[in-house]
Amino acid sequence: MAGGRWIADYNSDRANGLPQSACLLRNDRIIEGLGVVERRGLSDLTPSRRWLATTLPKVNRVHIRTYGCQMNERDSEAVAAMLRARGYRIVADENECDILLLNTCSVRDAAEQKAIGKAGYLQQRKKKQPDFVLGILGCMAQNRGASLLEQLPDVDLIIGTQKFHQVPGYLDNLRAAREAGLPIGETIVDIAEEAGSQNTIKDHLGSETVSGEAVERQVNAFVSIQQGCNMDCAFCIVPKTRGDERSRPMDDIVVECQALADRGVREITLLGQIVTSYGRRDYVHTDGISPFVQLIERVHAIAGVERIRFTSPHPRGFKDDLVAAYARLRKLCPYVHLPLQSGSNRILRAMNRPYTRERYQEIVDALRAAQPEMYFSTDVIVGFPGETEAEFDETRELFEACNYDMAYIFKYSIRTGTPAAELGDQVPDEIKEQRNQRLLQILQRNSLRRTAAMVGTTEEVLVEGRDKSGERFTGRTRGNRVCVFDADPRLIGELVPLRIERATVSTLYGELVLAGVEREG
Repeated sequence: MAGGRWIADYNSDRANGLPQSACLLRNDRIIEGLGVVERRGLSDLTPSRRWLATTLPKVNRVHIRTYGCQMNERDSEAVAAMLRARGYRIVADENECDILLLNTCSVRDAAEQKAIGKAGYLQQRKKKQPDFVLGILGCMAQNRGASLLEQLPDVDLIIGTQKFHQVPGYLDNLRAAREAGLPIGETIVDIAEEAGSQNTIKDHLGSETVSGEAVERQVNAFVSIQQGCNMDCAFCIVPKTRGDERSRPMDDIVVECQALADRGVREITLLGQIVTSYGRRDYVHTDGISPFVQLIERVHAIAGVERIRFTSPHPRGFKDDLVAAYARLRKLCPYVHLPLQSGSNRILRAMNRPYTRERYQEIVDALRAAQPEMYFSTDVIVGFPGETEAEFDETRELFEACNYDMAYIFKYSIRTGTPAAELGDQVPDEIKEQRNQRLLQILQRNSLRRTAAMVGTTEEVLVEGRDKSGERFTGRTRGNRVCVFDADPRLIGELVPLRIERATVSTLYGELVLAGVEREG
């Protein structure tokens, strides 16, 4: 059992004269799912559960800090929803919490060091707040496991990517142990694989109150459909931190999307490590339609869902059926994140990326033919081991030809535990920086040219809520461009026409074209 604690049977403990509180704490099966954290009346509980429901301390304010990608954001939301359903309060200010969970990223060594630095700082809080609980979740926990304790000996929880759903039970145990005055010994470490774990990321916070403050209506949501990766790219740690590809049942996903639509969600983003690989081992192609496109079709049929996006795909997943879906499915937004990584065929082979620059260009051309208004973003790595100037020029040429609207451009850094970490012929940092800047300059020109062309046009925008200033409102176009404008709060969740009056590289500013709705103020 994780942590080496709570191993005795409740009945034998009671027979040996231990108090009820200690017996409950020493048996995970009795602790898990107790009434204090279930939405049931006390009369429905067993005597032992009723006892704990009325005696657990009110040390239940949780703050979750998330590092990394949208998958991590979705995992954090699911954990928060599970905790809130079990009686915990989710707070926005880490200084007001009793329990702080860091959901970590391992995509680069620097991402791990950032989280380790934060956790090291938070450990000091235990000196002033003895009951403070600190947990590390997610990819870094999975990657490093118990070895994290060499640097972070006072962490209470280390929970891997297939164990997010166990967090509430472990926190219940820690809280109950402290209430009973039992010493907290070893850190709970749980990074084991668990069959079906992909099916546990299904709960949503919705638009209820957080820390007593009203949250604006939720109009968009992430839905996890697939986890894990079988691609084994030479530079990537994800197969180690997320495991093999595992897909959720299609019916379950559709039910989740329907429930979100019933709550007022208008835009759904389907998430997966390789989202286009969804269901390929679980469902058959029907009339040439892949399981992933079948899922999109079913979500498309849900009343109330007006927009569908997905991330992150792999170029290999863009077969004819997915390309054609952009022409025939109105709700599928004309925006694709299509990772390039390199425009050199030799470097692509060294990266273990199963496509060529020529095939990548074919995909881009086919998508633009199916949907002329298509917007593209991408990922690129410059300075991969052995990349020559001529090979970088191939990347630069293809990058410019694809005319991306957005890109995440990374300077290659050695990632411990990946095949590329063992390669020689490392590119000097100053050359990586030069190549990075050259692509950023191209991206800035492309983005500004695209946004400038939108000035004077009218775009459909989904009103998401107030902007960061709190004074105006924000939303996105179908092409995923951020817009800022004046509006009435009643329009949150509505699709509205916005006349674009001004544009920067990444943001559009405009005025609503409405009749009968006055703007706020």
